[in-house]
Amino acid sequence: MLVVMERNATPELIARVCEEIKNMGLKAHPMAGTKRTAIGVTGNDGQVDSDRILILKGVRDVVRITPPYKLVSREHKAEDTIVRVGDATIGGREFAVMAGPCSVESRDQCMIIAERMAASGVKIFRGGAFKPRTSPYSFQGLGEKGLEILAEVRQKFGLVIVTEAMDTETLDLVASYTDIIQIGARNMQNYSLLKKAGRSTKPVLLKRGISATFEELLMAAEYVMAEGNENVILCERGVRSASNHRHNVLDLSAVPFVKRYSHLPIIADPSHGTGSRDRVVPLSRAALAAGADGLLVEVHHEPSKALSDAAQAISPDEFEGLMKVMRRMAPVLDRTLP
Repeated sequence: MLVVMERNATPELIARVCEEIKNMGLKAHPMAGTKRTAIGVTGNDGQVDSDRILILKGVRDVVRITPPYKLVSREHKAEDTIVRVGDATIGGREFAVMAGPCSVESRDQCMIIAERMAASGVKIFRGGAFKPRTSPYSFQGLGEKGLEILAEVRQKFGLVIVTEAMDTETLDLVASYTDIIQIGARNMQNYSLLKKAGRSTKPVLLKRGISATFEELLMAAEYVMAEGNENVILCERGVRSASNHRHNVLDLSAVPFVKRYSHLPIIADPSHGTGSRDRVVPLSRAALAAGADGLLVEVHHEPSKALSDAAQAISPDEFEGLMKVMRRMAPVLDRTLP
């Protein structure tokens, strides 16, 4: 349910409505718009007595929201959400590019790649300190040592850091080092982790699960927002199919769906979405054309020697070539690249 306030509603009137919603055993989520304030209402299992709210001073209307996801919906917030972290912006006209290695392997490796990424205009550096792998014998990441290296990258190059939190036990540790907390595809429906991330002050990058529907992705984001964290970034990273593709199928139809039904920004991951470096560049172009708000790309200075996902990592030279192409495309689509 959405409570629409009058244009001239004072902060005191808005607070009074929020208090009444709380007295009804529900949660109030005020959202200031350009012309008026709306208050999202969650926590109800059934019908809500809307007349109890309509009679309050300053209330213009009460709108019932039919989708199961409420806070992420455009009925709750018509304007696009723009997430700002340091100098980086995700959403709006600027097309955000997050790039770096799949795994933090060493200090030298990260410094070499980060220097090239910064020179290419990248503002957000990605790298995994904890790596959830299919095989227990594969490289699992450097843990806190990897987080320390990422923090050094931030200090030296001024880059915003995004890295994955694998579980509730390590989320606080990850949050203490990173700028954006990533929730990976395997954890998209780890509700305890989503709730804890929702109580963090750091933005959350939420990846779509490998077999998740669009609605399930939005409901996962709802878990985060219901805990109070409104800075959520969605990520289409490919889904499994019955085709003979090498890895996943990057489902770019997720982008217009999210844009229609949600105000949250959505980026694309052409690296995991294809599993093949020769497909990363064309699918990156397609993501921009489809209306995505950014990319998450794996870059390694020696791709064939990468300790994880070597087949899908592109070289810094290939990445710079991609950025040149994207800068030519962006103005045609009314977007800008740093």
